[in-house]
Order: sequence, then C-alpha cells, then structure tokens
Amino acid sequence: MNINFEEILKKAKHYEEDMTKFLRDMVRIPSESQQEKDVILRIKEEMEKVGFDKIEIDPMGNIIGTIGKGKRLIAMDAHIDTVGIGERKNWDFDPYEGFEDETYIGGRGTSDQEGGMASMVYAGKIIKDFNLEDDYTLLITGTVQEEDCDGLCWQYLIEEMGIKPEFVVITEPTSCNIYRGQRGRMEIKVSTHGVSCHGSAPERGDNAIFKMAPILQELEALHKDLHDDPFLGKGTLTVSEIFYSSPSRCAVADGCSVSIDRRLTHGETPEGAMDEIRNLPSVKSADAKVEMYDYEEPSYTGLVYPTKTYFPSWVLEEEHIATQTLVDAYRELFGGKPLVDKWTFSTNGVSIMGRYDIPCIGFGPGHEKEAHAPNEKTEKEHLVKAAAMYAVIPNLYLKRLEKTNS
Repeated sequence: MNINFEEILKKAKHYEEDMTKFLRDMVRIPSESQQEKDVILRIKEEMEKVGFDKIEIDPMGNIIGTIGKGKRLIAMDAHIDTVGIGERKNWDFDPYEGFEDETYIGGRGTSDQEGGMASMVYAGKIIKDFNLEDDYTLLITGTVQEEDCDGLCWQYLIEEMGIKPEFVVITEPTSCNIYRGQRGRMEIKVSTHGVSCHGSAPERGDNAIFKMAPILQELEALHKDLHDDPFLGKGTLTVSEIFYSSPSRCAVADGCSVSIDRRLTHGETPEGAMDEIRNLPSVKSADAKVEMYDYEEPSYTGLVYPTKTYFPSWVLEEEHIATQTLVDAYRELFGGKPLVDKWTFSTNGVSIMGRYDIPCIGFGPGHEKEAHAPNEKTEKEHLVKAAAMYAVIPNLYLKRLEKTNS
C-alpha cells in the first residue's frame, strides 16, 4: 500500500480544531486515579463519532477502541487519569478550564497524558479517511490508575483480558521525539519500633524517631553510590514521606516509618535494592523492618487487582523493528533524523515490557517537564504531529516485516 505522507500530515492538521476541542473537554472533567469514569465515557463518545470498529470498557474501567481486523495486533496506549492540581495559587489559569491560544492548550492533563489520547483517536479517523486498514488490528487503549500504580492497568489487560500485542506505542509526552526505555521504580517502607513513655522522662522509653535519624542519613549517602547505566542513567533514592505513632505530643514515639521512592536503572533488581537498605549499619542496629508496599486500591468500577509496588525498568534495542518503524514514520512525515532517547519518569511500559517482555516504544505530544506541574500545557502542533505518526505506524510496521521476511 502506497502512503501519501504529505496528505496524511495535511489531514492531521485539518483535525487540529477537533483534537483541541476534544482535549479541552477531557481537561474539563477532573479525572484523578479512581475517578476516571466520566472522562472514559467522553472518550467513548469521541471514538463513536470518528468511526472506530469496536469500543469496549473492561471490568477495570479501561477503554479499548479497535480499528481493523487483521492478524497483526498492535496497540497504542494513553493513561487518562491525572494527578491533582496541587496548590491552586500556583496556577495562572483554572486548571480544569485551562486556556487556549494560537500555540498552546493549557490545563491539567494536557501533556500528562490526555493529549496522547486526543491524537490517537484522530489517528483512527485518519486511518479510516485514507483506507489505511491492512493486515493489522490496532487497539487504542485509554487506561486507568496509572498515576497511582503505573502498569497495573496493563497487568489486567494482559493477564485477564488476554491482550498481547506485537508491540505497544506509549503516548506519554516525549516532545515528539522517540523514546525507547525508562528506569523502573519501587515503593519501599522502612519502619522502626520503640516503647512509649511520658515525655517528661524520655529515658524510660525507647524513641522510634531517634532510631530513624541515622537511617535517614545513611539513605541519603546510599543514593550517591547507586548503579549508573550508560543509557538510562543512575539509580536514585529519595525519602518521600515520614510517619510516626505516639500516644500524644507529650510522649515518646513508639513507631516511625518512612516511604522511599527508589528509581531502578538497567541491571538493578528489587531484591538487590531491598538488600542495600537492609545492610545499612543503622538499619541493622535499629532492627528496622524493610518491606515493599502493596497496592490494593479499587478502580472506579470497584475492581481491586492487588500488586506489589515494583515497576521494572525496560529498554528496547535501537535496532528493534518497532524502534525503526517509528524512525521511518518520523523521516517520511517530517524529514530529518529524530532524536531517540528515554523517559526520566515511569510509564505503563513497566508492565508491558518490564513484566511481560512485549516491546514498547514511545512517541507523544507534550513535554515531560509539564507533567505534575502547575500551568501544564501542550502545543497544538504536537497533537497534529502525533496523530499523523500514529496513523502511519501500523502500515510501516507491516512493510518492515515484509522486508525482514523476504
């Protein structure tokens, strides 16, 4: 099948206004994790409007739109939940009304990550417009709870729905570059225990907070010595939360715990990361407990799908057919050589490729730096570029397969 890349790019530009309206509608619907129902229904409405062949909402609440009926299964994914808005006074505009000018759309979720959904849906429209269906089935997934537990949605899709694509395009923000990996992460809890007593005679008790103090210092030092990978970069560690238990403000604390955000680079394992903490002298001295958190929160449908809070790193080879398919698409549509890089943050790829070894490759509208930040925005031009890319990727993948097999 011959593809007129210039006409596809023009068609994507033609749909800029539709994509902008759709994205702004999604932004107007608050959709934090576990509260995505209304935005899922709005996405369903848009998929129906542009003519998807099949639309399904699974028991977890993920929406799956289908284009085509071919034997090659390809998926493109956007999580459609967002984080909260944080301190309202740090926003220059209403985060749920947003703003629009000639260049940008502003509002919570514009970059992370509902912009990707807007572009994917209109890629489906472009495929229909140009009769680009071939021997592939394209799944467009709008997934839930990623901000709370990245990859949980795809654990469900793979394990319970039996969806196992040949590769998945992750549409998290990449500044319209191609990303082929990310560090993994873990959520770890360290707890110390003591004995409470009246605060006027602290020597009668055993202060759990004091036990935690040297642990915090050694955790800070450990961060500096973590493994460094030439592509993904260095593993990191930071203490993100601290909790205590005490009978009152006039008592010695009998419990203290901290949460650790541990970013895992290529080559690091969850067992190794836990042992690094367990082997700290202060942890041993305090007989502190080191454990991984469990995630057991219900989706908006009420479904609970428990998992450990371990999210593996993943890297797709630069010469992999999925990587090179996106490079082909970029060159044909935009000319020049694309930047092939990696994300700093985490994506649903932690399950898709990290757990299940299904190849993932990234291309998305918006910028990483906008994620979780006040005054979040994305560029309209990015929506256009992404829609054109997503529309041509399946056919270019089939062409590369033909060359490989010939």
